[in-house]
Amino acid sequence: MKLLPRTAHVAALRRHLGRAPVVALLGARQVGKTTLAGLVAKAHRGPVTRFDLEDPRDVARLADPMLALAGLRGLVILDEIQRRPDLFPALRVLADRRPIRARFLVLGSASPDLLHQGAETLAGRVAFHELPPLSVAETGPDQLVRLWRRGGFPPAFAARTEDASAEWRRAFIRTFLERDVPQLGIRIAAATLGRFWAMIAHVHGQLLNSSELGRALGVSDTAVRHYVDLLEATFVVRTLRPYHANIGKRQVKAPKVYIADSGLLHSLLDVTRQYDLDRHPKVGASWEGFLIETVIAQLGYRRDQCYFWGTYAGAELDLLVVDGRRRVGFEFKRTTAPRVSPSMRAALADLKLHQLNVIHAGEDTFALAPRIRAIAATRLTADL
Repeated sequence: MKLLPRTAHVAALRRHLGRAPVVALLGARQVGKTTLAGLVAKAHRGPVTRFDLEDPRDVARLADPMLALAGLRGLVILDEIQRRPDLFPALRVLADRRPIRARFLVLGSASPDLLHQGAETLAGRVAFHELPPLSVAETGPDQLVRLWRRGGFPPAFAARTEDASAEWRRAFIRTFLERDVPQLGIRIAAATLGRFWAMIAHVHGQLLNSSELGRALGVSDTAVRHYVDLLEATFVVRTLRPYHANIGKRQVKAPKVYIADSGLLHSLLDVTRQYDLDRHPKVGASWEGFLIETVIAQLGYRRDQCYFWGTYAGAELDLLVVDGRRRVGFEFKRTTAPRVSPSMRAALADLKLHQLNVIHAGEDTFALAPRIRAIAATRLTADL
């Protein structure tokens, strides 16, 4: 299947490059960062220099970073920057030159929190852009079910057969555990982290119980939280923090945890076919997690804007987005006939939501009640 160019991300990166001397394009391995950088380079007017930090020849060229980079003009692309965090001090010096002689596009497979040296060294000089897996806006609404089943990594989504897609995802998981994590300087046995990742798949969409997972794996609560932070910092897990409102009710304090890509979730659960997915106990949670990622990507929300909410009385909201004073809620229902529930009414009132959107598996978008709207998952791009 031929994929459309990710034009919205190209435009965003070009805007960032017009404002900041350094732009960090971050996202999971194999999500399409290198291809996107190539599109940005093609659209750039002026010289372009590219370094691939997995290529020994380019690594050798950067043995003396200032010598290699100081004389360059135009756009300089540094791919897989997490392999050379020692480049950040040189980038700071070069970014401070006036007039600006070159702008740097750095590609990384780890978040600023994990690349803490870069985040600190380049403070005030760098713009961050996160590239998520493919979204329904990029594949088209007619591919929604395929995108949910296979996930949004371009090679997995575009594979010719279901078996080929599943094999690519299994290979990604092996490579991530055996090569990518050690390259970040993290010393956790691949087998241990692999078992933990599979455990997260089985509690996908549930509250994170560090004690229970720690007992199952034979590690401490602290180790569990460290593993979750690592998987989130490398974009393969998402946690939603609990939101606490001043409402006089006991509210849930533990975060929820999700496998960020639905295709990886299905591989970790050993599910390949739609028939098997439809009958799996995690099908509802899979649908919920997939659409949470879809909504966040569609509307461009930052991680620090996204929460879930719940009370011990049973009221719950799958996704709460706090954008300044505006609060928007989302519920995700794998049904063709969504209804307003008492939990929705409680969330609307207690959180003083501006809008509550119920994303469902039907074909139509319509009003359910004042400030509550049902939106068809296939119409997210048009109606959200």
